[in-house]
Amino acid sequence: MTKLSFGPFGITTGLTSSPESLEAARIAEELGYPAIWLSGGPMTDLQTIHDLVEATSTIKFVSGILAVDTYTPEEVSALYKTLESAHPGRFTVGLGGAHGPKPLATLNQFLDQLDGVPVEHQLLAALGPRMLKLARERTSGAYPFLVTPEYTAEARATLGTDKLLSVSHLTVVETDAERARAIAREPISFFTTLPGYAASLRRMGFSDSDLSELPDHMVDALTAWGTPDQIADKLREHLTAGADHVAINILTGVTGPQPIDQWRTLAPVLLS
Repeated sequence: MTKLSFGPFGITTGLTSSPESLEAARIAEELGYPAIWLSGGPMTDLQTIHDLVEATSTIKFVSGILAVDTYTPEEVSALYKTLESAHPGRFTVGLGGAHGPKPLATLNQFLDQLDGVPVEHQLLAALGPRMLKLARERTSGAYPFLVTPEYTAEARATLGTDKLLSVSHLTVVETDAERARAIAREPISFFTTLPGYAASLRRMGFSDSDLSELPDHMVDALTAWGTPDQIADKLREHLTAGADHVAINILTGVTGPQPIDQWRTLAPVLLS
């Protein structure tokens, strides 16, 4: 199986089928970003992925993630086949969101029914060791979020060398430490309330008090902030630890507009 390749750096963001989102995707492509990893929250249906691919020419899209509790294997397979026919190689299926008492069984069943989507275009949003092993055994790799470079090294050891490891990393283009950390704390505080992420953070060595208080050392471990060069250095720690690709998840403290200015600021240091 050919290992997926997206280059060293891409973008994580939530897009819709709105004119503003389609234009943002075109700008990301013009800036030279090779891939956009689509957050599941803003998407109301799979048509969004189709519209984004149609609106652009070369940039690749990965569903990061499609929740298997929301979409059926038949729907996902139909979308992949349509896009692969018209735009080969530009859409990869990233899956996750299996809630309930038996998430591994749920994902296994979904993968069993994912007809027509080759393994090399399937990924899992894996965090824990069992999910990473499932990603290794059933798909082309893993897409973890809210992790440290130390986690990345352990994930690479679990996945082996022939699987894709793409990391989504929170990023704040801000040199003021207090403001940068305040912007990052808001999303981090939400994820610490989710059992899967809380368990993952504890496995990375963060204490219960860290999860409740979000001290500076924890925010700094999970967020790249500072000058463009400082951010690039922080993100490259994941590549050094074994990641193939890092998707920048830009935080601005403002909900709504795409962080196009920040994409543009970081492009020269990440894509040169």
